[in-house]
Amino acid sequence: MAANAVEVLDLRKSYGPVQALGGVSFSVAEGEVFALLGPNGAGKTTTVEILEGFRRRDGGRASVLGFDPASGARRLKEQMGIVLQTSGVDPYLTVAETVDMFRGYYPKPRSLDEVLRLVGLEEKRDSRVTRLSGGQKRRLDVAIALAGDPRVLFLDEPTTGFDPGARRNAWEVIKGLAGLGKTIFLTSHSMDEVQYLADRVVIIAAGKIVAEGTPETLVGARPANTVIRFQAPHTPLPEALRTLARVDGETIELETEDTTRTLFELTSWAVNAGISLDGLQVTRPSLEDVYLQITNEAEALGAK
Repeated sequence: MAANAVEVLDLRKSYGPVQALGGVSFSVAEGEVFALLGPNGAGKTTTVEILEGFRRRDGGRASVLGFDPASGARRLKEQMGIVLQTSGVDPYLTVAETVDMFRGYYPKPRSLDEVLRLVGLEEKRDSRVTRLSGGQKRRLDVAIALAGDPRVLFLDEPTTGFDPGARRNAWEVIKGLAGLGKTIFLTSHSMDEVQYLADRVVIIAAGKIVAEGTPETLVGARPANTVIRFQAPHTPLPEALRTLARVDGETIELETEDTTRTLFELTSWAVNAGISLDGLQVTRPSLEDVYLQITNEAEALGAK
């Protein structure tokens, strides 16, 4: 069983009368892609900043690679990479010069060529930062974080502002890092991103953990119906299906808890009646659906 790269126990933090964290506990195994999710103001940024050593906790315990991040231990910093939402580098340095500069801060850096290969910037090594696209600059942020060959990588909203192609490329870079055995601590508002990348998810609301598990188990554990959509045929639906039906313009939606049975009844009726179910779509509950359901419930209850 893998050791834990991150351990948090009863973590607490308040800002004056406002409680940001009210006793948060979780762990992240080495080599795991872990996602901490929550709405704005939920406490996730405070949690991450405590683990990165940028903010002091009021109570509880925190450990990253066996070190208390509050101690500011050099040995911890040498093994930790951070990609913030925004970063500032000299725009007139080249990509290679920028990465090389950060490599010089570490005792055992990863080679320049390997870092550039990992993030897909080999062909841009001699380009100045100011000439890079937004996606390429974000890759450079990851390259800087990898310069010291860290064991733990914190990624804060790594693909914000990316177009779909650049986002998918960034996901593959992150997948590749996970394949190297890096522990990746991810925060993101993109549920597609989390569902694609994360091995395990913790959802936080109002400073408390309200759900935890793999993306698949979180989706499967919540009562949510499948929606079957198709263009409305000229022939009326059978009685058993009309009770599930909702008409939206020229589209019929069937909301059902028993997807297999409903699809069987629908397609059997269509085949027997010689009807084409144009535009047929089956939409199962997504991680985003479950996330919104969980956080709305938690906020309504004050996350008690």
